[in-house]
Amino acid sequence: MDNMPDLSPETDSFIAEFDAAIEAHMDWSRRILRCAVLHSSPGEDVLAPMAHTLCRFGRWFHLNRAHFEAIDVDSVQHIDAVHKAMHDTIRAICADVMTGRPGQSADLEVFERSQSELLTQLARLKTLTLSNAVRHDPLTGLPLRYGIESDFSLCQKDARRNRTLLYVAMIDVDHFKLINDNHGHPEGDMVLRHLAGTLKKSLRGNDPLYRFGGEEFLWLMRCQSAEEAEQSARRIVATISSTPVPITNNEPLALTVTLGLALVGEQEDIASAIKRADMALYEGKKAGRNRYVIAD
Repeated sequence: MDNMPDLSPETDSFIAEFDAAIEAHMDWSRRILRCAVLHSSPGEDVLAPMAHTLCRFGRWFHLNRAHFEAIDVDSVQHIDAVHKAMHDTIRAICADVMTGRPGQSADLEVFERSQSELLTQLARLKTLTLSNAVRHDPLTGLPLRYGIESDFSLCQKDARRNRTLLYVAMIDVDHFKLINDNHGHPEGDMVLRHLAGTLKKSLRGNDPLYRFGGEEFLWLMRCQSAEEAEQSARRIVATISSTPVPITNNEPLALTVTLGLALVGEQEDIASAIKRADMALYEGKKAGRNRYVIAD
């Protein structure tokens, strides 16, 4: 099995923020102890009715909620519930202590239980976040190579069952090195994001699309006939060439791609199909780019 790829700088930074937010939340336990011993106020982010939205973790979690919901919406809702329960009970305990009353043992039990559950759920969500990061490209949002073999196998079985055709299509940005050299790498990244977005809008929702590496994308195309495959390839080439990339402080950048397609055999493995699609792509590059070529 291949080693898991290194995390991107964006993911590294996000995980560091995740850890810092959790650590900050645990830090206020020291203020709770001071409140219990010295009867001093633990602060508004503990005593306020909406304290769970005021603490550093609560604010950070809210800002990144959409990101987490895309990974596991049930975990997000569970974390919300136990985080609020933890704040509600500690607020009640602190209020009792500051007025000279002993805290309620039931409140303390709820606090301890909810805090333990919060840490368990956060550990699970962090694992899911890391797992998702190695499967998806942070630049384009597309899945990476991880898991492509199983997707290919499912598409191949589906094609056999429904008597349809499956093509592997390799898509390569024309003259991408010149784009980076002439406009800079940030604009090169913008080109890749633009292309990924255009492809996602242009392809059928059930056709898998991957960031295969560098400026290459891989498309698993399912269709009824060779004519339909050719029409789809022609449409993609035309759509990309007619959708320039808006470049910061410059004229929109014209963009073209070359496609290499290979019809997948009933028992063919993915490595063989990709190799034939790659050869067709190479032929398209030699023939002048901004076109599609279907492998023999």
